[in-house]
Amino acid sequence: MLSGAAPVSDQSVSASNTNALAQHDRKGRWVTGIGGGACLLLLVILPLVAGGYWTFTLGLCFANAIVIIAVSFLLRYGGEVTIGHGVFAAAGAYTVAMIEKYFGLSLLASLPVALVVGAVLGLVFAFPSRNLSGIYLAVATMALALALPELLLHFSAATGGYEGLYVKLDALPGVPKSLQRYYLPLLGLILVVALLAHFRRSRQAMALLLIRTSAHAAESFGVRRSWARLSCMALSGAIAAFGGALLSFSSSTVSPNSFTLWTSIFLLVGSVVSLYSLSMVGSIIGGLFLTLMPLLLAGAGDWVPILYGGALLAVVLGVNALPPKLRARLQGVRA
Repeated sequence: MLSGAAPVSDQSVSASNTNALAQHDRKGRWVTGIGGGACLLLLVILPLVAGGYWTFTLGLCFANAIVIIAVSFLLRYGGEVTIGHGVFAAAGAYTVAMIEKYFGLSLLASLPVALVVGAVLGLVFAFPSRNLSGIYLAVATMALALALPELLLHFSAATGGYEGLYVKLDALPGVPKSLQRYYLPLLGLILVVALLAHFRRSRQAMALLLIRTSAHAAESFGVRRSWARLSCMALSGAIAAFGGALLSFSSSTVSPNSFTLWTSIFLLVGSVVSLYSLSMVGSIIGGLFLTLMPLLLAGAGDWVPILYGGALLAVVLGVNALPPKLRARLQGVRA
């Protein structure tokens, strides 16, 4: 060995590798932040250059994206598939419409009530079904979605029956209604994504993930599975009701035809397309698919189911073919 050479220890190699990984991670976060900021800026200025049709459609897309996030949240933290989240969205939508009809209050006053209604409804459903999982829970949520239109029609004196209810009041007086229908759902989506990003770093989120991975290990640390089910359903129901409230404001109307079993199925489809993402980009991809695909296939007649299934398959396979790091960023997790 040369006299001037010094052996390189394993610790120094490990430290250099750690520093390199940290620098790479910081660089990736900078790139993601710049790209996200550019996309957000584009969404903010889009109504200034786009027509009224696209402003209206994208407002619906943002509201649908929030409900899709609610479905994805339950799957990622509760490990359960739901076919009934249209019920929670309907609860938020009808809460806003009925508060406006009977109390004359606008969206901003009724949104907190819609959140509470969605959370309470999630708890009411979760408690008796806390021991159900897998296909059994999916069928139970599907039963809710099947019963919802009939319940709305049965209480037609309050819900408006087949005609439904209208949401006419401005949330922000003096601002054009078309811009309100766009910016309020966009602001709501940004708020939900930001709060969930903060939630993912909390102890509660770690506890929910631990229960999903190993319920017995979680119970040994004093975390009960029943608590996790109640928490996930309450939070997911509140998010879905929040999205439903904004959806009713963006569309200006609610009716039983807007919240059928197919609504809940399409919400699950949107969650699959978004790869169960809790991020801004992934949820918007799911919202765009859910909002635009029926419009694009409206004139296809009997070919609609085939074309819709083909489009769904193409999107899912295409997204899964992306590089793992890019796919992880779409999902809102680290690669």
